[in-house]
Amino acid sequence: MGVPRFQVNNLIDAHNVEVFSSNYALYGDMSQRVMGTLDEFTPEVEVYSIDEAFMRLVELRTEKFTEAGHHVRATIEKWTGIPSSVGIASTKTLAKIAAHIAKRSSKARGVVNLVNSPYLDAALGQVPVEDVWGVGRNRARVLKGAGIDTALKLRAADERWIKKQMGVLGLRLLFELRGTACFPLERCPPPKQGITVSRSFGNPVNSLAEVREAVAAHISRAAEKLRRGRHAANVLVVFLMTNRFGSDPLYSCSAVVRLPVTSALTPELITHAHYAVEKIYREGYTFKKAGVMLIEVGLGLARAGRAV
Repeated sequence: MGVPRFQVNNLIDAHNVEVFSSNYALYGDMSQRVMGTLDEFTPEVEVYSIDEAFMRLVELRTEKFTEAGHHVRATIEKWTGIPSSVGIASTKTLAKIAAHIAKRSSKARGVVNLVNSPYLDAALGQVPVEDVWGVGRNRARVLKGAGIDTALKLRAADERWIKKQMGVLGLRLLFELRGTACFPLERCPPPKQGITVSRSFGNPVNSLAEVREAVAAHISRAAEKLRRGRHAANVLVVFLMTNRFGSDPLYSCSAVVRLPVTSALTPELITHAHYAVEKIYREGYTFKKAGVMLIEVGLGLARAGRAV
């Protein structure tokens, strides 16, 4: 997921994978339609990513939550044609787990409600710890090394040990699993100063096409982070570097592009990034790493909201 195509050409050839062009404008438009549908139910909606949102159920009795979840899901599908999964819980982390189960359970019919549920422990027991929101692969390895391989075992973990291994955010995650809300709904998240996405190549590359493809993948990830916070950027930086510890000639360079219009549109940012790549790319060098930075980040709802 999210790798440049040239890195998986062998898999594409081996399995006759069909490759299609992406339609960013359509994705952005459909995302806006789904989020607009959620706004019909409550003004308290946090758009977390292009295909995910948190919403607060207000003025609704607890026993009506599941019914409300099915109503939201049915309305989204009726108005947009897009199937969805709904997770209902007392905290964001538990709601993410409920949605995770709803997506995979045929019995749930797309909705799982863990509020005052007698099945909460069973639900947490079937979720691998690496699938818990905020854990990630590196922390999952540490947790599994300590015998914590499910969300249920993580909930029961020692607070002092979790804080030592995962910091304050890990402790908040633990409390969230126990039903204490630590991550409030963010309708207008604070703007970030900048976003950086970079990665070393698995195998050093020397062709312009490969560098362009890698930079485009980085831009896609960075732009998604922008839109997740409903932000946009004014300045784009692209950088390339060779292996500092190899025997090949050394070269590193960056290009700064001040965008003509504040943007979080992936295709638009990729166009400017490719222009920057062509300015700094040099034939004859073998590149080890490429990266992008989006800086002077601020609110950009009008343009960022319709992009992928």
